[in-house]
Amino acid sequence: MVGVLLLLLLLPFFLYIAAPKIRKMLSSGVCTSTVQLPGKVAVVTGANTGIGKETAKELAQRGARVYLACRDIQKGELVAREIQTMTGNQQVLVRELDLADTKSIRAFAKDFLAEEKHLHILINNAGVMMCPYSKTADGFEMHMGVNHLGHFLLTHLLLEKLKESAPSRVVNVSSLAHHLGRIHFHNLQGEKFYNAGLAYCHSKLANILFTQELARRLKGSGVTTYSVHPGTVNSELVRHSPFMKWMWWLFSFFIKTPKQGAQTSLYCAITEGLEILNGHHFRASKEPAPALSQGLKANV
Repeated sequence: MVGVLLLLLLLPFFLYIAAPKIRKMLSSGVCTSTVQLPGKVAVVTGANTGIGKETAKELAQRGARVYLACRDIQKGELVAREIQTMTGNQQVLVRELDLADTKSIRAFAKDFLAEEKHLHILINNAGVMMCPYSKTADGFEMHMGVNHLGHFLLTHLLLEKLKESAPSRVVNVSSLAHHLGRIHFHNLQGEKFYNAGLAYCHSKLANILFTQELARRLKGSGVTTYSVHPGTVNSELVRHSPFMKWMWWLFSFFIKTPKQGAQTSLYCAITEGLEILNGHHFRASKEPAPALSQGLKANV
């Protein structure tokens, strides 16, 4: 009993000593590509905050014309002005996209296709996590509806433009949580039983399965697709869970910043020669991997 109490008392001290190494381990994996993107067009969903914002900022910094596809237009406009000021790139545009409503998704795609001749990079980044049970406008369980089905429809609607613009890429932001995911076809809408944490895991597994099948179907088209695990990132994703917000605060010293979390998405979006790994799942890792950059590793 005394030993346990002593361990608990010393744990904060050990964590403090180990924190720099732990933080370095968790934040490893950096996109070192020097590729510039003038003339390229990119769409980033959920780009008004977190990983999406940092991803859009980096793409704009490299000269791309970047569409911030956001549900909250007001926040999106603020972020667009911030990115324009920081990068000097005025081609940062905001368009409304509510992934919980297929009418909004179709309207976004229709307007984008009328406005743009090309699409080179589509980053399906937006998501929800641990929501109380609810459904989208079309009756889908919220996690599956937003994280998977919404992006599935968006990608489908933009697919011909991606093909016409080839070589082009689709990046689906998934999570390590996919390991706990299962596709329960008898309970896809969570009406028979529901757990917010597992619902998130199921949707992240769907992201990876979608990536693999899309890669298979698009083989030879010039469009390649990748799924990524960004790591544990300090973002608004945990806003629906008081427990997760408390955990994020407690371990904030070890958690990635949104900029660090964006590195894996950027790596898959712009790194040259990645076509041979079409359909693979990438994660940030401390171990170097052949043909990959400083710790960004593909689960082959």
